[in-house]
Amino acid sequence: MRNSLFCISWILLCFCCWSTHGEIFTSIGQMTDLIYTEKELVQSLREYIQAEESKLAAIKSWASKLDALTRVSTSDPEGYLAHPVNAYKLMKRLNTEWSELETLVLQNPSDGFIGNISVHRQYFPDAEDETGAAKALMRLQDTYQLDSEAFSKGKLPGVHSDAVLTVDDCFDMAKTAYNDADYYHAVLWFQQALKQLDDGEEAVVTKAAILDYLSYSVYQLGDIPRAIELTRRLVAIDPNHERAGGNLRYFERLLYRQLNEINQASEPASEEPIQLGTYTRPKDHLPEREAYEALCRGEGLQMTEARRSRLFCRYHDGNRNPRLVLKPMKEEDEWDSPHIVRYLEMLSDEEIEKIKELAKPRLARATVRDPKTGVLTTANYRVSKSAWLEGEEDPVIERVNQRIQDITGLTVETAELLQVANYGVGGQYEPHFDFSRKDEGDAFKRLGTGNRLATFLNYMSDVEAGGATVFPDFGAAIRPRKGTSVFWYNLFRSGEGDYRTRHAACPVLVGSKWVSNKWIHERGQEFRRPCGLTEVD
Repeated sequence: MRNSLFCISWILLCFCCWSTHGEIFTSIGQMTDLIYTEKELVQSLREYIQAEESKLAAIKSWASKLDALTRVSTSDPEGYLAHPVNAYKLMKRLNTEWSELETLVLQNPSDGFIGNISVHRQYFPDAEDETGAAKALMRLQDTYQLDSEAFSKGKLPGVHSDAVLTVDDCFDMAKTAYNDADYYHAVLWFQQALKQLDDGEEAVVTKAAILDYLSYSVYQLGDIPRAIELTRRLVAIDPNHERAGGNLRYFERLLYRQLNEINQASEPASEEPIQLGTYTRPKDHLPEREAYEALCRGEGLQMTEARRSRLFCRYHDGNRNPRLVLKPMKEEDEWDSPHIVRYLEMLSDEEIEKIKELAKPRLARATVRDPKTGVLTTANYRVSKSAWLEGEEDPVIERVNQRIQDITGLTVETAELLQVANYGVGGQYEPHFDFSRKDEGDAFKRLGTGNRLATFLNYMSDVEAGGATVFPDFGAAIRPRKGTSVFWYNLFRSGEGDYRTRHAACPVLVGSKWVSNKWIHERGQEFRRPCGLTEVD
């Protein structure tokens, strides 16, 4: 039984009752309740140990470790789950070790313990949930260029934690990528598992198993000399391995043919260890991937001194709006063209907590509107949990809607409901447009309110690391600041889309990101924002 893995499958119990499988890892807001469920199960486990202590020595050892874990996690549940390694290991614990434990207990069942764990079984994460959490860590690794060793030791930018990944954790991370034919990430994590094993760390997985997978993954990336070197190591450890000998002969013949074709002598494999940058990351569907991720890291920002000199702060009273005259909003320019402004003290702490309280019970996997059908659907490029709140539900929502109308001078009568989103480990929204393009004519047809004219985005939490809103087209990055809001127009006065406003929510590296937003539509704005004389006014 894997002690480290047993620690990983614990905390996700109650969260599933709010979501469908495969979506669990996207919201820390809901996962905090799992910490207390874990504590309940630990107590149940200890009671079972007391009943059959002599036979359950191994389980008793696990329980001691879980006691220590829950003391840390329950002291600050949201802070504990803010670390992506803790959130990932949480998935693994519940999906892997508890199943193994249940099998052991059933050999001589105890009604109390089995009854308790069986009640929670329906809420346990499945393999899809664990896979999603692993992919979230890999997404963070790519975006923030984190090497596997630092990640496995819990060393994130500006953060050091006791949350670590064991050899078996790293191996399982690699297997997730391997099973998805993602050999780039598989190599990184198999190599890390091998390094930790070579450093003397104990593990269930064997060195032969790691070398077997690693050599084949390296071969898939086209590095045949290194595949040969790794396979030779495997043969030396296990001469009778069922595949090693055949693979070695195949790799050697393949290398011989390749060298003959280019008339080149054989060279030994590189002795440099495999690390981030050894192999090129494959391209994907997103053309601005590099620019987007660079902005998330704080690189490639186009904020020059000349541009900064054109940015100002001011008091904004909404053109003498009665509700803002005595207490105008503090407005700061974030960008000059397109004009993006930030409003300070937009939401109070009390309003934020009420909005979160209303949203939490109904948080579900965030959706995007299908451009062809106009129907809301989930998408891999948007990973978060969201809920929609109506003004009639609570005076706070009505008050926030009215404040947005007062500030912008635009009616919210035709706006979409207030959307609340929570981004957990690896939560992101890749580059996208808020407005509908010309080839997506049916996107908002069902609403009957025209296109999305403007976006009003409220930041309801600070984020320790990551989570910026970035605009790859012009190189801007806007950091979350609790209680503030940013506002921009998606359309020119002519109704044409401003393609510069393509933006993204960077993956949350450490912390929990809460936002709410109001998408304001065209209908009803005819006299509030009249048409311009040119297409780009």
